[in-house]
Amino acid sequence: MTTATAPASATASPPAPSSAPARHPLLDWRIRFGALCLIWGFSFLFIKVGNEAFAPLYVTLGRLLFGTAVLLVTLAVKRERLPRGARVWGHLAVAAFFLNALPFSLFAYAEMTISSTLAGICNAASPLWGMLLAVVVVSDDRPTRRRVAGLGLGFIGVLIVLGAWQGFSGQDPLGTGLALIASASYAVGWQYVRRTLSHTGHSHLSMSGGQLLLGTVQLALVTPVFAATPTSFPVLPLLAVLALGALGTGVAFLVQYGLVDEVGPTTAMMVTYFVPVIATAAGVAVLGEHLTWNTPVGAAVVLIGAALTQRRPGRR
Repeated sequence: MTTATAPASATASPPAPSSAPARHPLLDWRIRFGALCLIWGFSFLFIKVGNEAFAPLYVTLGRLLFGTAVLLVTLAVKRERLPRGARVWGHLAVAAFFLNALPFSLFAYAEMTISSTLAGICNAASPLWGMLLAVVVVSDDRPTRRRVAGLGLGFIGVLIVLGAWQGFSGQDPLGTGLALIASASYAVGWQYVRRTLSHTGHSHLSMSGGQLLLGTVQLALVTPVFAATPTSFPVLPLLAVLALGALGTGVAFLVQYGLVDEVGPTTAMMVTYFVPVIATAAGVAVLGEHLTWNTPVGAAVVLIGAALTQRRPGRR
């Protein structure tokens, strides 16, 4: 999940925005903001439930398939076309890998051994990776004291969540590492998108549809080779994958871009700070996941650090 201008949350990651005419939605933006927080917060629960019956790659494939279907149907209803041009499609293929196929798959594999709560918190580290990449690798962002402090504070929060002082006991290192790599993948993808797809002239919907379509194709080619084909389709896990794709990916993309157009990327990005809270509440209340004191405390530190990295001099 990320917003259109900065890393936000892991469950949806469309391309950068392009110019589009203003619209007047029926629902107030606050209602849609809350709905998006709930959808992305519950996505980690949906992954956990889907993993109970299907291999992680098939959970991800189903997610992309249902999400793509929502966007393609919306394209047809609005009579819009997919992007044109080999260059655009080539860049979209790279974006689909780093923003969809890879992180979605890594989160699904991570939740085989870690809780949905921890996965949601690891996802919140995406803005920290974005800040680190922009300063250290790309070197096009100003490393102010506030932002550097936010970066350090955020990673301290990650160590608190993992219980570093007690040797990371109770946490699976591999699963946690996969979740953190997934959140870093969003940052890599967004730097690539910003430099290659920011001014294509295509609509949000067209670019998102093309990106998800390519992500689906990528997973469709890989999944049968590395994962066993499901022989049964239990109702609850199947519904979880359906909700993960149709709501957590397809509908979430549409709601997110509507928010960016209406209230701007800064306000829309605030979804990032609510998603781990909802993911934690859902994991504990619905799945009965165990929660120790360091998890919410560390998550709060991560979110404060992430918020500091997004501040710019002169902004109010």
